[in-house]
Amino acid sequence: MYHRAPMNRPLRSTKLLFAPLLLATIGSSIGCASDPPPPPVAPTVTAPARPAPAPPAPAPTADKPATPAPAEGDRFAKVEMKVQRVAGDVYMLEGAGGNIGVLAGEDGIVIVDDEFAPLAPKIRAALKGISDKPIKFVINTHWHGDHTGGNAVFSADGPIVAHENVRKRLIDGRPAYEAGGKMRDAIPPAPKEALPVVTFEDSVAVHVNGEDVRAIHAPHGHTDGDAFIFFPKANVVHMGDDFTLPGLPFVDVGSGGSVRGLIGAMDKAIATLPADVKVIPGHGALSTLEDVKKLDATLKDIVKIVDGEIKKKKTLDQVKAAKVLAKYDEMGKGFITTDAFLETVYKELTEKPAAKPADAGKKPAADAAAPKKPAPPAPPAH
Repeated sequence: MYHRAPMNRPLRSTKLLFAPLLLATIGSSIGCASDPPPPPVAPTVTAPARPAPAPPAPAPTADKPATPAPAEGDRFAKVEMKVQRVAGDVYMLEGAGGNIGVLAGEDGIVIVDDEFAPLAPKIRAALKGISDKPIKFVINTHWHGDHTGGNAVFSADGPIVAHENVRKRLIDGRPAYEAGGKMRDAIPPAPKEALPVVTFEDSVAVHVNGEDVRAIHAPHGHTDGDAFIFFPKANVVHMGDDFTLPGLPFVDVGSGGSVRGLIGAMDKAIATLPADVKVIPGHGALSTLEDVKKLDATLKDIVKIVDGEIKKKKTLDQVKAAKVLAKYDEMGKGFITTDAFLETVYKELTEKPAAKPADAGKKPAADAAAPKKPAPPAPPAH
């Protein structure tokens, strides 16, 4: 259940983790936002699409040894940045990783997410094609490396703003984990330069270029540190990975995500944003709120279907074998397969919630069974 707070109320919990001198250099203020009416939508300008990934190297033979794996920088050698104007002074960059949101104006540039560090020169070149102003703020939608990989580079330009759980997870890193049906390498703790220095719990606003840019937390959706970033004047929102296209979404349970939380994040966006808002997804093409509603309805239908099978006492293997989500198989041809998403939903609906910390202080059952003191006698009737 999500309770929408008024957009213009004071921030509930905003932590400023950088020196006062840094604030003096930023030239913009951080606080609560208002909602000026959006301007007319600007035309779209699209740069050449990036080429398809290079084919895999041929298998080694006796007379032809294996080719060494490419260095990390080589992975991105052929990536081109696609620049698209969304509305007003807001743009979207597509490269290799999460989509980057850009606000450009007289005060400087705000970027939302920053893909991978080796792409930083290409990102800078794309930004130069939009504005010659410096970067003033970097905002992260969540902690995953395809959205925060450039943090250590761009933190030299301006402070990084993110939900407090983004900072915590970047500090901690994570052990090897499963995603998309494959085991993924462990993620080491991020260097100090990559950490957000402005964190918030519920929401925060950055006032720059005549915009009241608002970062609004969406709890336990894709991860537990998600935020969607709303540009009210331009009437554009960057949803991060709480909304992605195409295919079934990745819910990072190991990072505090949940399917029902992801539905809640989309419900929150649908309920609070203008109907004609332009939507920058975490991955995929520029979208609308109607696209968000379609994915939201799909996930609700999937949960309903799986829950119905659980109520019939079906095991996970039985539900998979019954192909109850066959109508969504086309969506399951991407990173997340239909069976993988079904398993995520099934486990979420059947796992018992963890005991609350308060339960630890309860008396043991033996004490609870001790005789109760007799109730005091009732007062005499008058």
